[in-house]
Amino acid sequence: MIEAIRAIAVVLLAIFLTKETRAEEPRSNVLLIAVDDLNDWVGCLGGHPQTNTPNIDRLAARGMLFTNAHCQGTMCNPSRISLLWGRRPSSTGFYSNRYPVSKEPEFLSSHVGLPAHFAASGYKTLTAGKVFHGGVSLKKQFHVVGPRPGQWLRGADKKVHDKPAGWHGIWDFGPQDYDESKFTDHVVATWVTEQLGNKHDKPFFLAFGFYRPHVPFFPPRRVYDRFKSVQLPRIDDNDWNDIPDAARKVSMSNPKIPTHDWMRQEGRWNEAVHCYLASVRWTDEQLGRVLDALEKGPHAKDTIVVLFSDHGYHLGEKQRWSKFSLWERTTRVPLIISVPNGVKGKSDRPVELLSIYPTLIDLCGLPANPKLEGVSIQPLLENPNADWKHVAISTLGQSNHAVRDERWRYIQYADGSEELYDHYTDPHEWTNLAAGKPTPAHAVVIARLKKHLPKTNTPQRGK
Repeated sequence: MIEAIRAIAVVLLAIFLTKETRAEEPRSNVLLIAVDDLNDWVGCLGGHPQTNTPNIDRLAARGMLFTNAHCQGTMCNPSRISLLWGRRPSSTGFYSNRYPVSKEPEFLSSHVGLPAHFAASGYKTLTAGKVFHGGVSLKKQFHVVGPRPGQWLRGADKKVHDKPAGWHGIWDFGPQDYDESKFTDHVVATWVTEQLGNKHDKPFFLAFGFYRPHVPFFPPRRVYDRFKSVQLPRIDDNDWNDIPDAARKVSMSNPKIPTHDWMRQEGRWNEAVHCYLASVRWTDEQLGRVLDALEKGPHAKDTIVVLFSDHGYHLGEKQRWSKFSLWERTTRVPLIISVPNGVKGKSDRPVELLSIYPTLIDLCGLPANPKLEGVSIQPLLENPNADWKHVAISTLGQSNHAVRDERWRYIQYADGSEELYDHYTDPHEWTNLAAGKPTPAHAVVIARLKKHLPKTNTPQRGK
């Protein structure tokens, strides 16, 4: 507890000193936008030829698009805890969706979250939709709390398919016919546009989250009908022949999600992909409403906009569904940072969502938080091709990690088994170059990437 008090005191002292030295400097506002379960099926990332995301693309055009960005936890709870408190899952022990951060009061008292850091620095903090995964008192994190997705989900939404026994209750997909203004993401976007139209007596930190394309894939029928046919992801039926048993256990251990065999046998693959694409398009429309409000309102010239997804998503790739893996489809996420009068472009350097917290500190001139493990990507915002020696690390459970650089993905599981993929020649990750005996050249790559594996592997909390 003494260490916790000392850490918080350091942050508060730094904030006090920063206020004294920067009292005359205007601070930028921050608009932090989370999208749930959005993979790289956005136009500017080229993840699917039929995706339609003009508003995500327009935000990318006015800022910096990170084409090689990756989450740190490959499901909602560990990813968001990592991002919002600036610590790796391997350091905190938060690996599961089933164990909320609220069950660890000592962690909450000894770490300053991103919204709290801005609040302590003199910002007005606001939120709506899904930012935290759950188990957090939003009134302790934000000054103003808007609508939450739980207030609408499972209300107007109508079940489409019967599911096998044991599946998670929200695993469903199909168009919906009720009033679009009652969809949760429309409600959240409306509230956000109102906040952006208001004048505020302080700089603001507004964090909000879109729920879709999270399951159930329930887009409005109007949006669903815009896709007359869909192109399915490419797969290799022999893809699993060269992966270790540990990969099978880690990636296929959730009995509450459908198997790819079931999707194909029941003829549901096409419709699920159709509904996912439509859900992405629907969320993009709501983003467009928010961007329009920002551009027409009083804060257009002094607001930093950050858009990210908490993790990616499989829709048949690697013959599986959902997240919960250490492959590219799960770890790769959209990340866009738009700074007023900032450099515009794309960077293919490997970056982490863990970097959002320290980057916003730098951009807004706030004091450093000494407990953050991520590195600021401000240098890449100034020069997208700047020298960059960092990699992106993703974690799924204790001691299971993926390391991604500009070319390679290396995975090591808790039992020591490995995978290696060359994204220059194998973007689908169909050939595990670590299977059997790696070539001398591949052994050199493995040895280099191994050095980046976390040295700390904290046991899972809540066991």
